[in-house]
Order: sequence, then structure tokens, then C-alpha cells
Amino acid sequence: MTTFQEARAFLLQHRTDYETAVKGFRWPDPVPFNWALDWFDAELAANAESKDRPALWIVDAAQDRQTKLSFGALSRRSNQIANFLRAQGLQRGDHLLLLLGNVVPLWETMLAAMKLGVVVIPATTLLTADELRDRLDRGKARAVVAAQDQVMKFAGLGAENLVRIVVGASEGWLAYDEAVKASESFAPDGPTQADDPMLLYFTSGTTAKPKLVRHSQRSYPVGHLSTMYWIGLKPGDVHLNISSPGWAKHAWSCFFAPWNAGATVFVVNQPRFDAKSLLATIGRCGVTTLCAPPTVWRLFIQEDLASFKVALREVCGAGEPLNPEVIDRVQAAWGLTIRDGYGQTETAALAGNSPGQKVKVGSMGRPLPGYRVQISDADGHPAKEGEVTLLLGADRPAGLMQGYQGDDGKLSGADGALYRSGDVVFADEEGYLTFVGRSDDVFKSSDYRISPFELESVLLEHDLVAEAAVVPSPDPIRLAIPKAFVLLTSGAERTPETALSIFQHLHTRLAPFKRIRRIEIVTELPKTISGKIRRVQLRRLERDDDRCDPLRGREFREEDFPELPKTRSET
Repeated sequence: MTTFQEARAFLLQHRTDYETAVKGFRWPDPVPFNWALDWFDAELAANAESKDRPALWIVDAAQDRQTKLSFGALSRRSNQIANFLRAQGLQRGDHLLLLLGNVVPLWETMLAAMKLGVVVIPATTLLTADELRDRLDRGKARAVVAAQDQVMKFAGLGAENLVRIVVGASEGWLAYDEAVKASESFAPDGPTQADDPMLLYFTSGTTAKPKLVRHSQRSYPVGHLSTMYWIGLKPGDVHLNISSPGWAKHAWSCFFAPWNAGATVFVVNQPRFDAKSLLATIGRCGVTTLCAPPTVWRLFIQEDLASFKVALREVCGAGEPLNPEVIDRVQAAWGLTIRDGYGQTETAALAGNSPGQKVKVGSMGRPLPGYRVQISDADGHPAKEGEVTLLLGADRPAGLMQGYQGDDGKLSGADGALYRSGDVVFADEEGYLTFVGRSDDVFKSSDYRISPFELESVLLEHDLVAEAAVVPSPDPIRLAIPKAFVLLTSGAERTPETALSIFQHLHTRLAPFKRIRRIEIVTELPKTISGKIRRVQLRRLERDDDRCDPLRGREFREEDFPELPKTRSET
């Protein structure tokens, strides 16, 4: 039998030896296990080497204030919250909506809910009242813990039986601070089973109504051992992950992965994102490991990175694949290679460039320990290019969701022989995976398969392009041609000269069959609440030829510019 502690120790021991880690790693057995009680409390908060080490370190830039809490302190405070929630009638299996920013009560409540066996529904504070109603209804929430500035959203939502707890003060709501009167000792009502539900995530809904992703007391706490391995975390690290509460990546790298390692979760709250200030804080506070989405890395490289003296050992990117230019700039300034990783709300990190391994620029790495990945064609057969699928049955990874929860409570999507991710990749001879696109984003033009991400990466290399989305535009001859919706950098003008400059850039970097033939320069791009571009909405605009939509911009066509060189097939 493999325990959580043994599996963790094995990955830490072989953190730079990929082959040994993949060959020898075994997921802990699915025995009764409560991560908050049996790991956080019994190991991190009780161990002489770690109990006084900072578990959570929050820097509030606007107030020039910082908060540090040790593992021991968080253990005691989360016990108080667990007892407080229990006193309000919450018990194992109840659902709690968590609507907080990066404040201490978020981490306390997460730990407390785990101890109780209460299922947490993480939510972003950017949700509208209607979106909150959907989460309350479909999530069957019995309680909510919310920030004071979120209270007004609940007016008129009904849910009279909802236990309402506010961080701050508001009439008709229970004050979170009342929990300080509760006991610092907590006794569970019984053992926690590995398959007891623990988290319900609403997906970002890029194509349809958000799905409910259900994770168990095993799938995220234990599953994120692979995330710890990919990031390269060690005990005592100070880890900064730039992500917003309410989304899975926040739980990945602001909660489970660093605390699996015994590292400090480091958070910087800024009124508005300021790359220069954040980089200075990273250096001043001795951050050792950093994970950020490509958007943040692109803002970082606008600064003079070499002028910031940092103690970073590991730097990672996640959310979307990184562009080579970003990786090169960081390497030149700090001598560190950004290592890409890949996973979903439905999984922990399942592939990545782990520490000490050869990094292939543009690749998101290889399958991580504990994951049997198969690249499958439409029929589920192995292929060099196809959908990322996970083998289930005896090979089922601990870090995979229990399933998508329907309105009737039944689960789907993670049973049978394979789990299908919906993401298309290319696998080379060494097993490195390169992202091609979502299965519903890849399209054909003149019988060539076109990856929007590849073309968007080239567009982003142009100095005047801030963001871009490539979709198929109907064409009578080629079936479809690649079209780019482009958002320019501040100060750039939507002129023919700008469009020509972008087309010329594309002509020098793309083969004729995959060249972007139309560019529409816009003032905004449609996005999900988590910040991902909704290509599906842009595809619909092109398909319906809707020229009145407010998202429309100024369109330029390749044929508008006779000075562009023609290929043989075009003359």
C-alpha cells in the first residue's frame, strides 16, 4: 500500500529525474483520507520543522501591508471556522459557495470545509447576479461565505434558507469574525472517504452553459502531487502563482501544490496589475518559484527584467501555451527557462516540462508521473496528432475529476475506457506534446488543418498586436480561410498601413497554405469571465456574416494590398 506521504517523498526525491519518477511513481491508495486533517494538521502544522513556517503570506500593495500566517496558526484558525460552520447547521455533504478574493478567510474556509466534509463551490467575485443565481440553483448551495462588496448581488435572489456569512458586516448576514469565539480544537464526525465529494467547479463556458466539474477528497488534494512535481516545489519554497480565486488554477498553485510540498503560498494584491511593482516585490520578498499565465509573462518582458534582482529558481507558465519570444527574453534576463505545463479544471497537471529536463520551445512537455496519456483520433485509436485522452480503468489517475455533475446529481464524462479532453496536440518521437488547439477550434482550409494557436503566436510577435484570435472565414474555393481578429497595442491606429505591416510580418513567417488572408482590427475581443477569448462567438459572426454586431471592427483583406508578394497558386 502506498501512502500520500510516501508518494510525495518519492516525487521530491526524484524531482529532476523524469524517467525514474514516471517509472516508479504510484498514486496513493484510495483509503479514507482527509487532506486538511491528515496532512495539513497532522504533518505540516504539527511538525517541529514546519509548524512555525509561513504557510500563507499576503502582500497588499495598496495599503503597504502584509500578513503572514504559519501552518500552526492556519490549522487553529480553520478549526474555529469549521466549528463555526457546524454551529450554523452545516454538515458533511452540504454545499457552500465561496465568493472571496485573495484574503485570509478564503484559505481558512477551504480548510475548514474539507475538515467538515462540506463541498465548496469556488466562485469569482466578477460574477453577475444572474450567474450567482445559476450557481446557487444548480450548485444546490446551502451556505455562502462572501466579501462585503458582494452582498448586494444577493438581493432578490431568493434562497431564503441560505446560510449567509459575510467577511465584514452587513445587515441580515452572519459576521465571519464571530468565528473567533469558537474552539480551536476540532473533532470530525467520522472518517472521510476518498470518493467523498469536495469541490464543484463551474467551467468557464466558452461554448455553452458552464458545466459542473466535481472533484473528490482524493482527486484534487492527492492529484496535485503531479502539479507539485511539474512546478518543481520543495519544502520551504516561497511560491507565487498569479491566478484569481474561483478558478481551478488558483486551487492548483495557491493551495494544494505548494502545501503538498510544505511551501509558502505567496500572494500579492494590487488594485490594478502593475508589472514593475510586482517584479520588485518578487525580488524583495525572496520568491523562489513563480507560475504565471502568458498574458502576465508578456507584460513582464515589457520591463527591463535584468534590472530586477530575484531569487527565483523555477518559473512556469500555464493556461495557454507560451510564445517562443517570451521564453527567450526571460532566459536572456534571468538565465531561467519558463517551463510550460498542461491540465484542465477537470484534472491536475497531466503534462509538463518538469525540472531538469530538456525543454522544447513550443511544447507543453511530456505526461507527468501517474498519467497514462494516449493521443487519439476521432475513433479513439492512437495517433501522432489528435485529442489528449487519459486511459481509465486500472490506469485511472487520481487527479481526474469524478465527472460532470448533472441536474439529477449523476456523473458523466469520466467513465468508460477513455477520458477525452477536447484538446488537440501533436506528439513527437520523444513523447513531447505540442498544443494544436481545441478540437472545436481547429479547422480545414484547402484540405489543410489549421491551428489557430500557431497563427496567433505569429501575430503576437508583431509589435503592434496586443491580442489576437484566428477563426475560419467562409470561402467559396478553399471552404474556409484563416481570418484574424486583432486588438492593437495602446496608441496604435487601425489604418491600412498597420494592416499592411501585419500582413508583411505574416508573409515572412508562415507558409502560403496557412497564411491569414483577412484581418479585422477591433477595439475588444469577446472573453469568458476567466479571461479566455471566445473564438466560438467570432466564428459565429463570420459564419452569419453579421456586420452590425458591436464587436465588429475594420476589416482588411490580403488582396487590398497589391504590394504583397503573390504565391504561384495565386497568380
